Amino acid sequence: MSIAVETFGFFMAALGLLMLGVTLPNSYWRVSTVNGNVITTNTIFENLWYSCATDSMGVSNCWEFPSMLALSGYVQGCRALMITAILLGFLGLFLGMVGLRCTNVGNIDLSVKVKMLAIAGTFHILAGTCGMVAISWYAVNITTDFFNPLYVGTKYELGPALYLGWSASLLSILGGICLFSTCCCASKEEPATRARLPYKASTVVIPKTTSNESNVSFGKYGKNAYV
Repeated sequence: MSIAVETFGFFMAALGLLMLGVTLPNSYWRVSTVNGNVITTNTIFENLWYSCATDSMGVSNCWEFPSMLALSGYVQGCRALMITAILLGFLGLFLGMVGLRCTNVGNIDLSVKVKMLAIAGTFHILAGTCGMVAISWYAVNITTDFFNPLYVGTKYELGPALYLGWSASLLSILGGICLFSTCCCASKEEPATRARLPYKASTVVIPKTTSNESNVSFGKYGKNAYV
């Protein structure tokens, strides 16, 4: 049962990592809202790297943010968290591939595989947490500006990339929990396996010398042979 759980967790974490990789370059982190008194024909959508505008004819023009230091602090923080999440996910994916009990890489001992799976699960949990914090931090800033009546700039709504990022982070966390839980399951199974092994006592056969054999040997060599 634990082998099925760790395999399911591995593929779930791998899917979460793939979705995090798709979320990062996605253009629709936030989309300009049509709610308001001013009706515009342009739609603006942004992510962590660039901003785009689409006119009424459907033509899009994009431009990258000119300076990283000129960006808002939360955008820089979200960049760092998303990149960290993907790097941790790749490390967890590599350790998980080697640590799965259904794989055989270098004849690694079972106890070492269990430790590798526990570390891989920890990496995936941290990756999902970093992604969740980054997405939620970005969403909080969008909603804060949207509901602020004193904010005079362009108001945005949550883009589809945020929902994709939330799902990816949740999959990474759940997959990491499944991988980490196999460490506890394996430690419980090992003593039970030892208890089921039958005990076989070792027997040593000691040859016995009878009195008849001693008498025969005594008579064969005579009394003078023992002087």
